[in-house]
Amino acid sequence: MIIESSAPTRVDLAGGTIDIWPLYLFHPGAMTVNFALSLRARVRIETRKDRRIILESHDRQVRVETSLERIDELAREQQLELLSKMVHFFRPKTGFHLVAHSEAPAGAGISGSSALAIALIGGLNRLVGNRYDDVSFIGMAANVETTVIKVPAGIQDYYPAYYGATSCLHLRPDGVEREHLPIDENELERRFVVCYTGEPRLSGINNWEVFKRHIDGDAEVFAIFERIREAATKMRAAVLANDWDAVSETMRAAYPNRKRLAPNITTPHMDRLVEKALANGAEAAKVCGAGGGGCIAFLCTEGRKPDVERALIEEEGAEILDWKVAREGLMISER
Repeated sequence: MIIESSAPTRVDLAGGTIDIWPLYLFHPGAMTVNFALSLRARVRIETRKDRRIILESHDRQVRVETSLERIDELAREQQLELLSKMVHFFRPKTGFHLVAHSEAPAGAGISGSSALAIALIGGLNRLVGNRYDDVSFIGMAANVETTVIKVPAGIQDYYPAYYGATSCLHLRPDGVEREHLPIDENELERRFVVCYTGEPRLSGINNWEVFKRHIDGDAEVFAIFERIREAATKMRAAVLANDWDAVSETMRAAYPNRKRLAPNITTPHMDRLVEKALANGAEAAKVCGAGGGGCIAFLCTEGRKPDVERALIEEEGAEILDWKVAREGLMISER
């Protein structure tokens, strides 16, 4: 039997970092806005007739082998930690060879690891006979990945991976509600450039430090989170209204606020890319994820996307990602 599963990455437009539990509970009306990218994390599982377990990362060229009898070793395996912990959680009863691959660059800040977590859960759950209902996938992904990264994690990244399309997550005391935003996603494709800086992300925002400061009652951090919430509220309204002037204004206002939260969210190279893009037809920039490298999403003036792409390509190390909005989220096939 061969099982193949995949899940899309994402660009976060507004509301990042406020999606860490329980921080959003202190900011009523907290939400995030994002859209899924066609750059997918992919998992292929082929069952074996023996009792061997082979885990392989196509991107990192790393391979780990064990057996069903020694599956508990995977709880402590560190070379392919996310794959190993997921397999240990599901504890399959048959041997198999699992290969993982991401179409996004390493450390891109577009949620490749969260997409991989969802793809792994989809594939492994099929391998063990659909043990869990789909509604539990996001919670499982967040919990297992948190044991890998060992710091509090935001929840927003698992939703575009599972659902695809464009989303607003409403973060409330009674739970997280995903709202599909019925917008013209072709307009996102026409307006946005997603550029990989060539620098793998080195956590421009230290979630644990931000978490501690917020819980300790740091007034500055609290005020920054209030502005993050306001930016997400404005972004949701702007994209629903197809008001690209408002999208641009919201992104421009949010950019310095994010840098106040973490001054190292951009590197000197990233600053040069932003300056070059803004001088050649971009209206605003959004550092993807935690920053400190990875990707930047640029909103372009209508008709200027090719100009922005050409200007960015001139900067050494920059790569323009080829993407579309992923209309579908988690996909699983079996043969």
